[in-house]
Parts: sequence; structure tokens; C-alpha cells
Amino acid sequence: MALPLLPGNSFNRNLGKEKFHKSQHWSYCNKVSMLVGEDKPGIGGEPLLGQKLKPKYSVFPRGVGSDAPSWVAFDKQVLSFDAYFDEEVPDKNQELYRIRHCKIYFYLEDDTVQVVEPQVMNSGIPQGTLIRRHRIPLPPPDEDQFYTADYFNLDRDVIFYGRRYKIIDCDQFTKHFLRKMGVRLNPPVNRPEDPYTKERQKLIDSMKPLRPYERFDTLRQFLEHDQHVLRFYGVWDDTESMFGDVRELVLHYFLADDTIEIKEVTPMNAGRDAVPLFLNRQKLPKYAPVGLYQPGTITDRTVLNVFGGLVGNKGRFILDNCKTGAVHQEFYKDCDLRIGSVINAWGRKIVLCDCDEFTKEYYRTKYGVKDFTSVPYKAPPPPKVGRQIPPYNGFGSEEDSLCSCMSLLPKPPQKDFKKFMEKDRQGLESNILRLLAQFITTDPIDKERKFIISYFLSDDTISVFEPPQRNTGVLGGKFLERSRVPKPGQELFKSEISEYYMAPDLYIGAKVCFHGHVFLVVDADEYAFNYMEKHADEFAMANINSILNKLKAIGEPRSREIKQIFAAIDPQHTTVMNYDEFRNVMMNISDGKLSEHEIMTVGRYYTVRDKNEMDVTFLLAVSQEHLKKSSFENFGQLLASFVYNDRDRCGLLASNKCRTICKSFRLPIADDLLRALLAAFEDDKEKVNYKKLVDGLNWREHPIPAFQTILLPLQYEDEWSGQPPTLPVKKIKYLPLIQDAFGIEE
Repeated sequence: MALPLLPGNSFNRNLGKEKFHKSQHWSYCNKVSMLVGEDKPGIGGEPLLGQKLKPKYSVFPRGVGSDAPSWVAFDKQVLSFDAYFDEEVPDKNQELYRIRHCKIYFYLEDDTVQVVEPQVMNSGIPQGTLIRRHRIPLPPPDEDQFYTADYFNLDRDVIFYGRRYKIIDCDQFTKHFLRKMGVRLNPPVNRPEDPYTKERQKLIDSMKPLRPYERFDTLRQFLEHDQHVLRFYGVWDDTESMFGDVRELVLHYFLADDTIEIKEVTPMNAGRDAVPLFLNRQKLPKYAPVGLYQPGTITDRTVLNVFGGLVGNKGRFILDNCKTGAVHQEFYKDCDLRIGSVINAWGRKIVLCDCDEFTKEYYRTKYGVKDFTSVPYKAPPPPKVGRQIPPYNGFGSEEDSLCSCMSLLPKPPQKDFKKFMEKDRQGLESNILRLLAQFITTDPIDKERKFIISYFLSDDTISVFEPPQRNTGVLGGKFLERSRVPKPGQELFKSEISEYYMAPDLYIGAKVCFHGHVFLVVDADEYAFNYMEKHADEFAMANINSILNKLKAIGEPRSREIKQIFAAIDPQHTTVMNYDEFRNVMMNISDGKLSEHEIMTVGRYYTVRDKNEMDVTFLLAVSQEHLKKSSFENFGQLLASFVYNDRDRCGLLASNKCRTICKSFRLPIADDLLRALLAAFEDDKEKVNYKKLVDGLNWREHPIPAFQTILLPLQYEDEWSGQPPTLPVKKIKYLPLIQDAFGIEE
């Protein structure tokens, strides 16, 4: 790494030139004659004749390094020197002087110096920072100058505030830096030792305690292996004893203190009491029960009686370093535990069969063991007997009867609460699919009956309602209670759950059988069509992409013939035809392979859509009906509030602002209806014409006839009676269909 040496200025710190003078002279300051120093420059700041420049900071060779300022070029760069100094000790006979070692740090960015003495344990001397970091002046008579990098070299003395420091060595960075500066380094000096410290250490090494002392150091093992446990899986074969069997055990070896504990794995319905531990945590000896020792026989230390019984009843005891009468006992260590080995746990032969991953890694690292083949010790599990569910008995629902077979305490069947919250009614979103159906029968009276099938997406239930018709002889009303309807052709009393009708099973042209009554679905309301097309991944009959692919596979070989058929029906080349003609053409092309719903989906996709403002009229009619019932007539104040908030006087306000103003007047209109009404009066910039809005709501001056609310049903109205939808499909643009399905250009 190249050192950023600066050109020949003083660390680039002095922006001007250094100014000195040989002798002191008189000058004037504020019209007062004063004695100034020799650094006083001449006229114009130029040095006087014969004046010598004395640099105040370290100077480096020119043309080497960068031109950056010193506090940037030498940031965090320090010269480190090893030094020592002699300290006189006048009050002690044991030592006359003391040698103290320290570190001298020279900071290149500002020529500051710091002296630090490393702390020595039990020295009794205040150590640490001896001289804080600052610029240190040279000793007299040059106390007007400061130490720079040129004053430091090996085997050289420096004086800091009257104390002489001997520099003996430095680090590698300092050597490299000084050589780059052109300094010739002296050879390093040996580090002298303190004579008193040396004698003290000899005395400590030669001293022995009066009584033997033995230390057992277990702290290191505890700190290194705390919470490190080896786990082995083993078995104890107790089949030789009466009513004995093979018992599965788990052995834990604690590396912190070489102790072992054993736990028994008690299987279910074993007939044994569940005990906490098979063997308490302890050091496990390697001997049989016949070799047991009396308490106190085995101890950590051996004590000798020096005098015996010679001096009365008193004795003199010391510790025995030679362990003359000690009883040595071996315990199991980690090196004794291997897969396949047999250990003696107080007379019980335990075979180690397997271990966990941590144990394998421990033996692989410490002992180099690579073979960890486990010993099979578990009996093969018995064949799992499948749960046989009894058939449905006819009482309650199938799900409820199934829950009574799952547990002794029957619980009610769990409903899909998440689906219920997502598909429940939310504002104008009813999440109910309504379809118009007819009986499939030969009875002329039943043929004319119409039914509305309502499918509730929140819980997959179905209800059937028959609208009353005059002069038919049939009473209308509820035909089928809301419930889940099973599909026909299934066994009634069976163990499996029946298959029920789901939403994709209901489409235009589908034949469904509800409890023996066969229906043909012939129509649906606008909301059902929009929901199916919006969720085309769930409803295949409303997926325009799959329908076009099917149509392409059917009519691709006959593309020329298909073009002629469409051209024959539209001789004027208007590229538009009626829906009935379009339906007949599609049935002819597909040979009946497309269902009625698929044809209707294609027709809705390519229909000619006209602008229709029936929804706005109906929303205003419904809103006026609510306002009339609540006797709301403050339309003048409402308009004045809109005008007050219109700062630009442009007659337009943001939709959120209009909604807030309407809420402040407590209009008796539901929030969903208010949002739809504001959206109807919005322009392209989402601004509402509040003057038209207030005029439309004013039922006094601009009433809407009541018959319009009957003739214009709401698009999402729940009470659908099977009439055609609000936006029926009338005209079809067939040319885009031909281009998308067959790639035929006009």
C-alpha cells in the first residue's frame, strides 16, 4: 500500500508562507509600540532579508504522494514506537530504579503525540495514558518548536516534559513510512528487564507452599462445553427376568462435567409407571455391583496423619501429593461411548444403537470417526389399521354423523369461516348467483312453470323459488329450502361424504336434479354473468380464452366455409348480426359441441355496447324515495355548502369531498348508494358536478315518476324475477370473433 506523502509543505496545513525573523524588534499595534517576536513578517507579508523558515509541522519530500490535505491523506495513520524510561525509587531498599515500558503514538494528521503504558497486573502503579494526545514542545532552549516526524528514530532518546524516553523498536508500518521519508533507521535495541521484577519472579518461582496444595481446574471444561450434550439411543434387554421385555432408553452424556443420565422411553399402553429418569445424572463407574465401595472410600484428596497417635489425641494432617492410599476408580468418558458398544449401568447391560447429528459431528471432529451405522433395535411397526367409518344412518347431516365417529366427545362440523367472510354479502356485492330454470317434463302445465335457483357462494347452499303466475293453477313461493343439494345417482347410506352441487355445475343449458326434480337452466341475471366472467378460472363455461381455443380446434379445418356462412347472413357487410342469427350460426359451426352458456359468453364478449343511463335515473329515483320518507328538504343549504368548499368556483369538487359534505348533513342514504351516485356524476378527472347532483336529489323541484323505478330494475337487485337482464345481448360484432378464432382477415 503506497503511503500518501505530501509535497514540500507542512502537511498542507499552512495556506500562506511561513514567516520568521532572526531577532525581535519593535512594532505598532493599535497605535501602541510593542515588542514582537522573530516571526513578524515584513511589508506585504514577505519574509525579511536573511529570515530563515522554521517549519512548524512535518515536512515531506516534494513530488511524492497526493495533494490532499494532511487531515485527509493521513487520516487514521499513526506511527507506533516501543520505548521505556527509568524511574528513580528513593524510598525502597529492594530497588533503586524501575524500568517502565510504554508505547509512543505519533499521529501524522496533526503531529500530535500520545504516550500509553500497558497495564501490568498487581503492579501497584497508576498505568494507562501517561501523556494525553497533543503537540509536545521540544525541550529548552527550543521550546517554541514542536516534535515532528523527523525527531523519531530507533535507538534514540526523546524528552517529553523533562522525562527521557528511549525508543527501542517500532512496528512494520512505521519502519516503511520512515524509509519512504528518507530516514535512515537505526537497528532495534533489546528490551531491558526491570531488575526488581526479575528478582521478584525468581522468588515466586522458588517458593513452595508449606502444605501441599492440589487444584482441580474444572472451570475451563465447563465454559467450553456448557450445554453440550451427547445423545445416544439404546436398548436394555430384560427378557431373561420374569415379565421382562426390551426397553428403549435415551442416554445423555454431559460434556461439561462428564456425567450421564438415562431416560426411558415408555410406549403407550405399556402398563408401567412413567418415571422421570431411569438413571439420575451422575458419573457412571465402570464396575459391577460386587465392587461397590463404602462411603468416604473414594475422595478427591488423600490426607496423611504425620504424628499418628504419638502426641496425645492430637494429630497433624497434610495432603498426600503421591496419592499413597488413594482408591482409583474409572468412570465412563466420551471416548468409551460408541454405536454398538455395551455399557454397564449398575449391572444393566445397555447397547448403544444410534445417536443424533450433534453427537456424530462431535465424534467426527474430535476422534475422526466416520462410520455411524446404526444398530436396528426397534421392532417393525404393526400394520396400520385403517379407520372404518360406519355408513350414514340418516339422522342429521352426513358431516355431523361423521364427527360423532371421530372422537368420544362429538363436536359440530367446522364451517369454512374464511370463505364465509369473503363471499358474504358486502354492500352491492350480494355473492348470490341467480339462474332461471324450467322443468324437464312432458306435463304441459309443469312446462310453463319457472323457477329461480339461488346459489349462495358463502356456504355452497341452494334455494329454489317459484315466482307466482296468474291463471296457472299453481301456487308460487318457496320450492326448496336453502340447503346443500347432493348430486343424483349416489348411494344414500354409505361411509363416504356425498358429492354436492357446486357453483361451476350451474350454467346456461345445464340439467340439474334437485331431490328427483330435473331442471333445465335457461337464463341468469346480470350479476351471475359478470361474476362468472370475472372468475373465469373457476367457471369453464365463462372462460372466453378456453372457448376460443375450443372453437378454433373445431372450425379451423372449415375456416373458408365459416367465412362464407357469416357473409351469407350479412350481405350488406355491416359486420353486425342479431343474437338469434349468431346463436344459430355458432350451433351450426360447433355441431352442438358448444353449450348454450359458452355461446352466450362469446356473444357477450363481442356485443355492441351502447351508452345507457338507466342506472343513474334509477339511483336518483331510489335516493329521492329515501329523502322523501325522511322529509329531507335542506337542498339550499347543501348547495351552499358545496359552493363554499369550491375555492376555484368551477362547479366541480372531488368525490371524497362531496361524500364528506353529504355525511355532515346526515343524508338518509346508505353509504353504498351514495358512493354509486357520486361515481355516476364523476367526469374523467374524478370531479363531481355538485349542481347536477343536488338538482337530481331535489325531489321537490325535480321529482322522478314512480313508474320509472319499476321499469328500470337495478343491475345488482336481489329481487330478480327471471326477467331479461338490464343489458341484454342484441347485436354481435362477428368480424373480431372470426379474426380471434380463425385468423381470417377482412
